[in-house]
Amino acid sequence: MHGRGGKLQSWYGIGQSLLMFPADVIGTYLERLPIFARYNDNDPSVRNIFVSYSTNILVNVLTALICFRFLRQLSFGLKQAVAGVLALLLLTTHLHYTQNMMENNYIFLLTLTGLSFQYEWLRSGNRKALLGGSAAFGLNLLTRITTGMDLAAGALFLLLVMWFEGNRGRAIWDRCRSYMALAFPVYLFFGLLDRLYQYYRFGSILNTYMSVVGVEARQRDPSLPASYPWSTPFHVGFFGALFSPEKSVFLFDPLLVLMILIAVVGRKRFAPAVKAYIVTGFVLVATYIGFYARYAVWSGDFAWGDRYVSTSVQLAALLAVPLLLRYREALGKAVWSVGIVICAISAVIQIASLTFWLPLEIYQMETLGHPTFVILQRMKNIAGFASGAMMDNYAMHWDPWDYVHITTWNFLPFLLKRVGAAPAWVVHITFMLWMAGLALLVATLSQLRRLLLGQAD
Repeated sequence: MHGRGGKLQSWYGIGQSLLMFPADVIGTYLERLPIFARYNDNDPSVRNIFVSYSTNILVNVLTALICFRFLRQLSFGLKQAVAGVLALLLLTTHLHYTQNMMENNYIFLLTLTGLSFQYEWLRSGNRKALLGGSAAFGLNLLTRITTGMDLAAGALFLLLVMWFEGNRGRAIWDRCRSYMALAFPVYLFFGLLDRLYQYYRFGSILNTYMSVVGVEARQRDPSLPASYPWSTPFHVGFFGALFSPEKSVFLFDPLLVLMILIAVVGRKRFAPAVKAYIVTGFVLVATYIGFYARYAVWSGDFAWGDRYVSTSVQLAALLAVPLLLRYREALGKAVWSVGIVICAISAVIQIASLTFWLPLEIYQMETLGHPTFVILQRMKNIAGFASGAMMDNYAMHWDPWDYVHITTWNFLPFLLKRVGAAPAWVVHITFMLWMAGLALLVATLSQLRRLLLGQAD
């Protein structure tokens, strides 16, 4: 977008750029090494490969650790907490955004970190924990300004914990005062950083980058409505996020269905903190869906599922598997069986989400039309490609690099081979490393299972 003095500026937040910056510096120098001279100007670039692998591994290791920590804080047993971490990483859209690097997983990490450390403060009175949790929420504001909803959800979670535990009146007010005295200055600091960055780019501290997007878009296309980019009828975006075959949160994250089922059947058995988290999660999902309902691209545009809502959905579904394990007997055989089926379906959907570059079905919709059942279409594409059927009939007008990405499996070894610019020995080594990584994953999960079988919960 055009900013102060007509200078081009990025319109999104600075948070993920700061996250990627160290790897970006190293990746840039790696790309300039003579060994990669013949590979220059190809996609994926050496720089992109290095940044994506190093940053995503870091984010996901930290996410696994903080998720395990939080589940243990909620008094889940060792096996239940491990199962919860694995369910998040492998059975939700978190897996997809590990491979397709948008801000989602970084936002999830910061939000869950904020919840975990602020909950520690509520339990222990540790001021450093509250400051750390508040800093995580504040840093989220630099990533996407709408994460102010996550910040508010953190405060709601603490309030609900106190309420469900029977605290009233003065007891709640005293804790709220302590919270505000420590957390608000931290939020103010990060809010000020966001405003300074906004002023540096666009010369104002009062507007948002979305308002700048709207102004410039209307200048380019005067036919756009004055309300653009908040021009979608509310019911279209709201019910589209819930029920459309192209973006429904229930289709792309089936664990949310399991979470709703468990919440309805077993709600009377939950501890206050668990009950508070479940309510907070559902409120956060509804808030995100409502906020983006009128946005011109409420669906997240070129994304697998509704990327603006998917992080809140992952948070809401986080306890589904741990609760299923904890209350297996009390929930009954029917709920247990449904839960196993939903977990199996989730695994298939999330693995399928990795197989092709995410715009494949979006491009195909230009031919197939709307609505398109995206997940079913993805399964058809997998079957067609695996059987040797070509997809050239969909690709006649695509950008050459888009065509390269979409007509191969969306994993690095296959992409390098498809591009055809990397030396054969590099492609072969990459294939060996990729297969070794898969073998190590299976071995690690097997070892984890053996260790847990010998542990009391």
